[in-house]
Amino acid sequence: GALGGLGLGLWQRQQQAAMAASEEEEDEKEEKELRQRFMAPPVSGLRELRRRRRELRSRMELLIMETQGEVCRALAALDPGATFAVDTWERKEGGGGISCVLQDGEVFEKAGVNVSVVFGLLSEEAARQMRSRGKALKAKDGKLPFCAMGVSSVIHPKNPHVPTMHFNYRYFEIEEADGTKQWWFGGGTDLTPTYLNEEDAVHFHQTLKEACDKHDLKLYPKYKKWCDDYFYIKHRGERRGIGGIFFDDVDSPSKEEVFQFVKSCAKAVVPCYVPIVKRHCHDSFTPEEKLWQQLRRGRYVEFNLVYDRGTKFGLLTPGSRIESILMSLPLTARWEYMHTPPESSKEAEILEVLRNPKDWVH
Repeated sequence: GALGGLGLGLWQRQQQAAMAASEEEEDEKEEKELRQRFMAPPVSGLRELRRRRRELRSRMELLIMETQGEVCRALAALDPGATFAVDTWERKEGGGGISCVLQDGEVFEKAGVNVSVVFGLLSEEAARQMRSRGKALKAKDGKLPFCAMGVSSVIHPKNPHVPTMHFNYRYFEIEEADGTKQWWFGGGTDLTPTYLNEEDAVHFHQTLKEACDKHDLKLYPKYKKWCDDYFYIKHRGERRGIGGIFFDDVDSPSKEEVFQFVKSCAKAVVPCYVPIVKRHCHDSFTPEEKLWQQLRRGRYVEFNLVYDRGTKFGLLTPGSRIESILMSLPLTARWEYMHTPPESSKEAEILEVLRNPKDWVH
């Protein structure tokens, strides 16, 4: 009996060893697959992310890394001669990021897809900016530990018949004086065409609506309006583009439900935009159309530098990487004094929609 017991103990140990070896094999396989899907190793490290894979912070970091990889691969496939420069950077105050930028391609003049994962103490200016949005933040000795992560992209094509596109999905966490954590998600995807193409506008909005509708039918109309209101260039009396969706400070119904919603939105980026690029990247265009694109790009720059909250937050965060924050600016743009397009021209048509947003999906 004792010998039988010894045999059983040995067998159990062998089984455990075999299971551990097979788990290690699975781990290596999964790690290899993730490596192929990403543009660079994640800021927090693959091992650490997988060890804490059930935590929302880790799942969000994996999602933004995967989104960066998906979008970069989709854009590179459309512009075969061009390659993404991949820059990994560290922030001495905590965290870092990965900037992927393609410049001077055949199709894209400049396309950037950035990931950042930063943590540390919130600067006083950044805390002030959040409090102005109604956040009651209780600091301990004036200090607020935070963690912020997100994926952000701006794509400026060469052809004036291909729209500029921007998307950003992010997660924020702040620890207050008593140890309670405040968290919220924000993000959105929006389109800025130089010329209006109704079919493209409907496709873009319909794809985003479907992503929202999976979670709640009230979300698309609410976030579409928020987008039109947010990307408003007050001093020009016009929107930056034809919108899409935008939301911020979303912390209900639950962390899991909001995360799943953000995931659906991130997965909609490639299908809402890539078909539009394919449809128009070889369209012919005139020097006048190229000039109008440059003038519209000027408006894009005005919005980003004067009003955009993400740009402001980045510039107020100590140790943030200026090159990555200003990646959203086009390579070329133009400002002409008192430029007004002729009435009932194609240029005047897009201005009408920018001044009076339309409902594209009903």
